[in-house]
Amino acid sequence: MLDELPVVLDRTAAEPLAVQVAEALRNAAAGGVLRGGDRLPSTRALAERLGVSRSVIAAAYDQLHAEGWIAGRRGSGTYLTAAPATAPEHHPAGTGDGAHSALHDLGPGAPCVEAIDRAAWRRAWRAAADRPPIVRKDRGGDPTYVAAVAEHLLRHRGLRAGGDTIVLATSGTSAAVGELAAALLHPGDAVAVENPGYQRAVGAFLAAGILVRPVPVDAAGLRVDLIPPDVRAVYCTPAHQFPLGARMPATRRVQLIEHARRHGLLVIEDDYDGELRYDTAPLPLLAALAPDVVVHLGTTSKILSPALGVGWLVATPEITDAVLAHREYTGTAPAPAGQMVLAELARHGDLARHLRRLRRIVAPRRELMVTALRERGLEVLGDDAGSHVVVPLPGEAAERAAVRLGRAAGLDLDSLGRHHLATTALGGPVRHHEHVRQRDRHRRADPRPEADPHRERRDRGLDSLRNRHPRGEPHIEPFQHPEPFPHPETAPRSYGIPLGYTAPGLPQLRIAAKLAADCLARARDEHPLPPGRVRSMGA
Repeated sequence: MLDELPVVLDRTAAEPLAVQVAEALRNAAAGGVLRGGDRLPSTRALAERLGVSRSVIAAAYDQLHAEGWIAGRRGSGTYLTAAPATAPEHHPAGTGDGAHSALHDLGPGAPCVEAIDRAAWRRAWRAAADRPPIVRKDRGGDPTYVAAVAEHLLRHRGLRAGGDTIVLATSGTSAAVGELAAALLHPGDAVAVENPGYQRAVGAFLAAGILVRPVPVDAAGLRVDLIPPDVRAVYCTPAHQFPLGARMPATRRVQLIEHARRHGLLVIEDDYDGELRYDTAPLPLLAALAPDVVVHLGTTSKILSPALGVGWLVATPEITDAVLAHREYTGTAPAPAGQMVLAELARHGDLARHLRRLRRIVAPRRELMVTALRERGLEVLGDDAGSHVVVPLPGEAAERAAVRLGRAAGLDLDSLGRHHLATTALGGPVRHHEHVRQRDRHRRADPRPEADPHRERRDRGLDSLRNRHPRGEPHIEPFQHPEPFPHPETAPRSYGIPLGYTAPGLPQLRIAAKLAADCLARARDEHPLPPGRVRSMGA
């Protein structure tokens, strides 16, 4: 029953009060304020609230009852029995889930929620709800969650967090990237990112005023030899490059670490689905090899569900102090509810059991998708890991045709073109000495040193990195590329479709995989590579 009904009476009007009450209740039902099954106040209670006699309300209820709007239930009260359907909500094109709800979701990056033990899931949420309500959020994360993440990283990713490094809770990878950009970098600083790569991370950097430098990838991941000299950090996905699916081999990992130490760079390692390997044991994390220059990011959105809205960050105390200072300054912190749920899953062993079940369930799904694609003569790229594969296509026309044919067949397909950096969002090419002057102007003009009491701790994050691994000044020891750095307009682009296989149920996936193979084969055949052109594909 609603505590407050939208009934306003005009005692100066010629219209009787009973008619006004009935009309107000009709309007409330028509506008969706009242819905079928809602209980109305008793005649006595509503009369007292409106300051009218009980006979006025009784007359209004009698009229609505005669019209079929309300009905009385003996010993229970008076209820609204009918209400017109409300107007459908308007969703702008391309937003929300409504546009894709009728399609089979074959996009990359979705979790396999079918693998979740629903009994364990409900038990964890109930246990989290049984905790006493918190008074203040812990900026670093719920202690039980932090402990659970540290144990998870040790057992499943081979990363020992503690001592030289600290675990912080985050609100997910994109949020963590945004926090690192705000806490450690300054507007005008530059960061190297994979191209093609994770565009939400790019968006987080750009939102913080950071310049983005795209770096090509090949079959071994990020091209370390093409990292521009003006960057202060490098963002990469070494365990399973997104979206091309390459795994960075040990030699390339060592090369990246040595480059970071030589030039005083911070490496941001996004381990978004590193738990999902089906062939061999994963290679050591960058953070395990070089905790002094690497920040490790992880998330629950791929192994469980984005409903939790939590992830983690592992870094040195100087960096975690800067992130915590930023949270204190902005009053932000990850939401505790999802942290408590994951902690409860881990406490009962349900998290470890879920990961084992997840690998058993997802590996055959991958094989089902790969088999359907290869039966149509399609090439399949990507390491035997994660939740998606990549089908290369001859060019942009074939890529667009595949997406269009897929939608007509009831499939929601992604495209590699969407994961390439837009040249208009990069901030333009900046030479190293120009970048230094620009950064110094930002620092001189920045009013925050007086307003931000945590600025000194914030600047210690990357300064400590540069002190441990001094970076040569450009005029003394310039960084020499073995080949010119490719601008996005001239760098080779990859065309194709990244295909996920975790979102649909298994019966739906069997159908969707064959439909996808048909659509991609048709797009390839109808739009072949023009004569004389060579297809480019990073992995």
